[in-house]
Amino acid sequence: MERIIWLAYNILFAIGYFLILPRFLLRMWRRGGYLSCFLQRFGVYMEDIARKLAARPGRIMVHAVSVGEIQVAFRFMAELRARAPGTAFVLTTTTSTAHALALKTMHTDDVLLYFPVDFPFIVRRVLRQINPAGLVLVESEFWPNLTRQMAARGGKIMLLNGRVSDRSFRRYSKVRPLVRRVLGFFDLLCAQSEQDAQRLIALGADPSKVKATGSAKYDIAGGSCRPDGQFSGRLAELGFGPPNRVIVGGSTWPGEEAALLDVFKRLSAGMPELRLALVPRHAERRKEVMEEIRRSGLAFNLWSKCRGEGTPLPGKANILLVDTTGELKNFYALADAVFIGKSLASRGGQNPIEAAVQAKPIVVGPHMENFQAVMADFLAAGAIIQVKKRGELEREISRLLADKAKAEAMGARARAVVLEKAGAAAKSADYFLGLSRPNG
Repeated sequence: MERIIWLAYNILFAIGYFLILPRFLLRMWRRGGYLSCFLQRFGVYMEDIARKLAARPGRIMVHAVSVGEIQVAFRFMAELRARAPGTAFVLTTTTSTAHALALKTMHTDDVLLYFPVDFPFIVRRVLRQINPAGLVLVESEFWPNLTRQMAARGGKIMLLNGRVSDRSFRRYSKVRPLVRRVLGFFDLLCAQSEQDAQRLIALGADPSKVKATGSAKYDIAGGSCRPDGQFSGRLAELGFGPPNRVIVGGSTWPGEEAALLDVFKRLSAGMPELRLALVPRHAERRKEVMEEIRRSGLAFNLWSKCRGEGTPLPGKANILLVDTTGELKNFYALADAVFIGKSLASRGGQNPIEAAVQAKPIVVGPHMENFQAVMADFLAAGAIIQVKKRGELEREISRLLADKAKAEAMGARARAVVLEKAGAAAKSADYFLGLSRPNG
């Protein structure tokens, strides 16, 4: 039975991988910065990387898919390094955006790689070259061959900031014999909430290895942001700053820009000082979003064309399309109201904590499945507004803009939630270190 389960997984994974490979390559080509390192997916590394790996065996291998998970990984790595100085890491990621972000903040002792394809022969090759002492997977990364072979090598395996959404729980339940075996390889599973913990146990995890630590997303927000004078001054010249009012659409997905443009058109008719900053989740969608704005008949400026010091300013427009990366929290800091994307026209939601720590009033759509624990905290504190459908978006944003005291009070409650709930990364680091201690 054991051999049949693993054979079935490997066959089905191979079929699925090669079916999606063309679409995957096309998407990565559009985003850029990925094809040059494509062979890393198969455990083929440049000579300088291979030498660095060989020179220091016993690193901790940490895998995080995209930007949000990378930030959690970095916070955990910092907590672990503070407790065990000299610890070195191999950080793997999947997306080119996360890879670019990681490059900017990687410690010189660490190595950054793209995550290997979960084929047995590739995983063996990668683990042989990295020779890690431990493996940390972030959120919902349950890779069967990787965890199986890591366990066979005797390395410690941990799930950090573990999450099991409603949809994932239904899917995992259908293949529980495989999931139960994979979870059995973990020495420690740190879950975002008690619900996530119970779902892991229901799927077959050993209850003694499961810890409800809270969401590590609270740890990555940092303090409130004060954009530098050049940034604020440039925006003020464009009309985005007092006395004008600014709505920020953060990490928006297809369909959500159109919804925000409709809201803006109606609200600005009675509020000429209103401005809208659209920050799509992926900057490479700029052309698509530009066409959407043009169809709305509204004027806009492209942030990449006017952000640089000394760049000639275009004519003022009431809409700013932010087609750069890494600046979202600066825009949140200047917002009077924030909408969080992938929650209205898509599913899963984006992280609201970065706006919350800025004490901003936040509106989200009905689809925040990837942040269930965080949403439960915010809703219980009256620190966020969740609309059920597109038609409610205008009403709630209008109310926030009309009642400044209410908006500020809601923002203050959101920031208080973040400060109160922080600490999961530190707890997780303590638990991980305890794995190697007697009776740990």
